[in-house]
Amino acid sequence: MNFSQQRERFRSILATDKCYYPGSVFDPISARIAEEVGYEFGMFAGSTASLTVLGAPDIVLLTLTEFVEQTYRICRACTLPILVDADHGYGNALNVARTVEELETAGVAGLTIEDTALPMSFGANGKTTLISLEEGVGKMRSAVAARQDPRLVIVGRTSAPAVTGNADAIARGKAYEAAGVDALFFSGIKTRSQLEEIASQINLPIILGNPGAEVVDLEYLAPLGVKICLQGHAPVMAAMQAVYETLTALKNGTRPKDLKGLPSEELVKRLTRSDSYDKAISDLLG
Repeated sequence: MNFSQQRERFRSILATDKCYYPGSVFDPISARIAEEVGYEFGMFAGSTASLTVLGAPDIVLLTLTEFVEQTYRICRACTLPILVDADHGYGNALNVARTVEELETAGVAGLTIEDTALPMSFGANGKTTLISLEEGVGKMRSAVAARQDPRLVIVGRTSAPAVTGNADAIARGKAYEAAGVDALFFSGIKTRSQLEEIASQINLPIILGNPGAEVVDLEYLAPLGVKICLQGHAPVMAAMQAVYETLTALKNGTRPKDLKGLPSEELVKRLTRSDSYDKAISDLLG
């Protein structure tokens, strides 16, 4: 499959003077829904991958192969550009190169590589820690070098705003920019003053994850160079709740015809592209 158009569209989003909320997706159907309702691009996170593939919390138990397989299923099911959270690149700088190669082949429009020390090391006591700046730069350089399609967006990600403070966040942002990344993802910015200090020192497009409530305003964010602001991953949580309630209702004796909240037959056919399969059956199978 050719994913050039999706990558070009995602780059055009980063080049605009607007800020966007991504559609949080976790499987082919959720990606098609995000596309149908009008999202400009989708976001597939490591946390939602862990939930949907393993049924596990976001503690980096997922393997690269498992993540890539689910990513490919999502990318092939829609024409929506997909940005993925590739965590720490599943290892050192050499593993980062492999991660980029696999995700590029899977069809992503962009991917983030972060400088969090993952998986959690012995003795960390549940606290988030970062790898050294030098190791972080090495990972970013490796990611950029591994890219074969220049349209693929490489995003350097750091949790420094919440872990080590603004000064370190700015230093890491500048170093990752010098390493050649296309955008910077800052996780954990909680206040406007914190964001404004960082944004004043950064030249690349900015992506925000886990932002504070006072920060989440697209009209406020756009002039600061913030192009993407995550809203968390409510869709997969809503799906989890819906399945739980449906199975509970059936177990408790509710008849299938009396269930609430089910999609219409027309919506199911549309999202599964039933008409195209019906045509193929008619044309090819007689």
